Amino acid sequence: MYVDESNSGKYKRFLLRESYRLDGKVKHRTIANLSACSVQEIQAIRLALKHKDDLTALLSLSEDVRVRQGLSVGGVWLVYELARQLGIAAALGTSREGKLGLWQVIARVIDQGSRLSAVRLAVSHAACDLLGLERFDEDDLYTNLDWLDEHQGPIEDRLFRSLPAAAGTGLYLYDVTSSYLEGVCNELAAFGYNRDGKKGKRQIVIGLLCDGRGKPLSIEVFQGNTQDAATLASQIGKVANRFGGGQVTFVGDRGMIKSQQVEDLAEHGFHYITAITKPQIESLLRAGVLQMSLFDQALAEVVSDDGPRYILRRNPIRAAEVAASRQDKLQVVRAEVDRQNTYLKEHAKAHVAVAVGKGAARCQRLRLSEWVHVAAGGREISLEIDPQALAEQQKLDGCYVLKTDLSPELASAQTVHTRYKDLALVEWAFRTSKTVELEMRPIHVRLASRTRGHAFVVMLAYKISQELAHRWRNIDTTVEEGIHELTTLCATELLINGHPQCNCIPQPRPSVQQLLEAAGVRLPQALPCKGVHVATRKKLPGNRISS
Repeated sequence: MYVDESNSGKYKRFLLRESYRLDGKVKHRTIANLSACSVQEIQAIRLALKHKDDLTALLSLSEDVRVRQGLSVGGVWLVYELARQLGIAAALGTSREGKLGLWQVIARVIDQGSRLSAVRLAVSHAACDLLGLERFDEDDLYTNLDWLDEHQGPIEDRLFRSLPAAAGTGLYLYDVTSSYLEGVCNELAAFGYNRDGKKGKRQIVIGLLCDGRGKPLSIEVFQGNTQDAATLASQIGKVANRFGGGQVTFVGDRGMIKSQQVEDLAEHGFHYITAITKPQIESLLRAGVLQMSLFDQALAEVVSDDGPRYILRRNPIRAAEVAASRQDKLQVVRAEVDRQNTYLKEHAKAHVAVAVGKGAARCQRLRLSEWVHVAAGGREISLEIDPQALAEQQKLDGCYVLKTDLSPELASAQTVHTRYKDLALVEWAFRTSKTVELEMRPIHVRLASRTRGHAFVVMLAYKISQELAHRWRNIDTTVEEGIHELTTLCATELLINGHPQCNCIPQPRPSVQQLLEAAGVRLPQALPCKGVHVATRKKLPGNRISS
């Protein structure tokens, strides 16, 4: 690394540059523009670079030169470089709002939390020095969520255009989830089908559109009571108008693509792959369209001349799981019956009808009432199992049927089956984004625009986390553990006359170097030192309760 000076007479230009070899040729990379620095500052940088291998030698040159531990730089630089390589940094732009948005994404990958915690994170990480940001606080980040919501469409479009040509397979994966809210003031909050099992909690509905490789393309937040199928129309519009259109196939879970959605897709010339529900399977069996013997094959299909194709399979592992779950539920009911019989024996005035009602209620809650009945005989109750009804319940264990309008020439049965299983990539994205690493919950915002902006930040952070997981797949570490390891790498701050001049980055230890090399990221030797101090408007000590 060196200071490159250019003098054109009237103007002087100073650049902090480094040389490296690529394919046998010497290349040069500009790290920072130092033209705005004073002559003394440039001399100090040159002095530091001259003694970069032994910064302690500077202490013998002058009593005014000191070094001290600087800000954490390892994690910030890694995530920033990946954001740049994935096109996220360019898509957000170089404006102040774009840089603030990028910091929110970086902060979400490093350490999840609210906008307040993102500001506190910037206090100990080289956010301003790396991104060229001036001082900001949590209010700026909340306002930035509004900006992200307003510009989400153009940002997603730029990200889509930056994808490699090979990524455009024409296959789109789409699924929805819900995220519950602790408060009641969110503008999008409503009661609906809660996938988190949090009864009595309002929620929002989130739809995630991915390409065929499971890479997120767009995220959308809906009112908490929105039905799954009602969210698909806007995704069709995105693909048709923004993401190229053409020969497109949508893959959606059962209940997502219904008759109206099939018509909407057909209007745009799109195809679909989905699954049908158990009642629909039973209806097709009664109509003779499907036969139970087809489920005995490894993978069967039914092709009609004027209707959709059906791909049938029985998963033996899933069938065994369902059977085991049914037996577990039956044991719970038996235990309830035994408990009621014990009570009847010990309490002579207890009513048998009440005991029968409690046993029947337990059967109803566990959804066993179609083949298990509670009967009374004297002062004792017992379970009666209907073998014929049980056989009817068991016949579809592990069975599922896929439905598509793709012709066999366009996609074989195995291809359709494989593409439907790719929906697991979207489900993994939801799992990672909601609870595992990125923690979309709790949602610390109230306005609809900021809720959408928050979800967009999480999606962009997931793109980086997903890429890191891929690059670190051969290393025995999780993304969370690797990021934590990198955050321990701090810059060495060079001070002249008590003023910071440059952030020199030391040689990382082997474990950190391994993570960087696996991620395909090279650390610079130094970063500019802007001297910007970030602070929150809301002070923590004032909120603590004294003991």
